[in-house]
Amino acid sequence: MRKRPALNVALIQESFKGSKDKTIRVTKEKIAKASKKGAKLVVLQELHQSEYFCQCEDTKYFDYASSFEDDIRYWSEVAKEYEVVLVTSLFEQRAIGLYHNTAVIFDSDGSIAGKYRKMHIPDDPGFYEKFYFTEGDLGFEPVDTSVGRLGVLICWDQWYPEAARVMALKGAEILIYPTAIGYLESPKDRRDELCEKENSPKERKKMLDAWIGVQRGHAIANGIPLLSVNRVGFEADKSGQIGGINFWGHSFALGSQGELLAMANEVEEVLYLTLDLDTLLEVRKIWPFLRDRRIDSYGELLLRYAK
Repeated sequence: MRKRPALNVALIQESFKGSKDKTIRVTKEKIAKASKKGAKLVVLQELHQSEYFCQCEDTKYFDYASSFEDDIRYWSEVAKEYEVVLVTSLFEQRAIGLYHNTAVIFDSDGSIAGKYRKMHIPDDPGFYEKFYFTEGDLGFEPVDTSVGRLGVLICWDQWYPEAARVMALKGAEILIYPTAIGYLESPKDRRDELCEKENSPKERKKMLDAWIGVQRGHAIANGIPLLSVNRVGFEADKSGQIGGINFWGHSFALGSQGELLAMANEVEEVLYLTLDLDTLLEVRKIWPFLRDRRIDSYGELLLRYAK
């Protein structure tokens, strides 16, 4: 089999700049720089055009989705101008009253290679996504691009091994997760002993380690590289219900044995790395997990609870 060239990747981890116009301008500048450095695949974080508005429930934020078609045209032009495969995360208005958290993947000629609508939707303090987003209906379908077959999922999907497995079973060569996750900050006048315990350095480290660990498991169990791109910086909750969220950054890349290839810190950063997709073939020969799956014995996975 002919050896494929190594794939240069850029993961753009950044903070919200206070407005959509300024944020996308800075993002475009970083894409331009990444392209000059040789990146052929660029991945942006979840809902990268705006603040993470899901900290509260407010119908005014539905207006953000009204520009979905214009946003697609804009990022299509960016992908074409800089000749990169570009993974974006956009607020999709499908109809009035019907919205999705949608990843749109552009090929290097600006064409739409595919879309993925977030399947697992959280509803927790500070993450009220069920108010805004309808569950995806496109399934777990990898997207074919000029740099390979990409298994693009979004944030809360990270915690579900089933999603990663289906993408792998359908031939995905890389798992990709645009995400928005961080530490909740309670208003200072409402902090109590329990709140302080949950926000202690020890608890925060446990949360971060769990987030990285579950994704490392996806890479290992499926013998596939994984890219995870997170937001960074503090964003206040304008409703006052919570203080806000400190997005913890730590975007990272894993190899197909779960080895850490690169990791960002808790600051704005463009993470560069090179992937050798041919290692996927060699790893799966050594660890043939797909061969030994007992597909005749997994019926309970279709149940909500098996007892």
